[in-house]
Amino acid sequence: MIDKIKTNIIGLMGKRIKFRYNGSRNQIEEFEGVITNCYNFVFIIDLGYINRSFSYSDVLIGNLDVDI
Repeated sequence: MIDKIKTNIIGLMGKRIKFRYNGSRNQIEEFEGVITNCYNFVFIIDLGYINRSFSYSDVLIGNLDVDI
């Protein structure tokens, strides 16, 4: 399952995408960015003013929603 998510994320590299992150204590953060790098366990999102990294398991368990 992680491999399928990783393949999908790699396919979205370079495109501007909306994300929704479900953080701790029911804090929801929505942001838009570009996936710039994909590594074995994490991928990097460039938000323009900062880079954030997320793991593929964040997508798997629903902490990070990718809105294509």
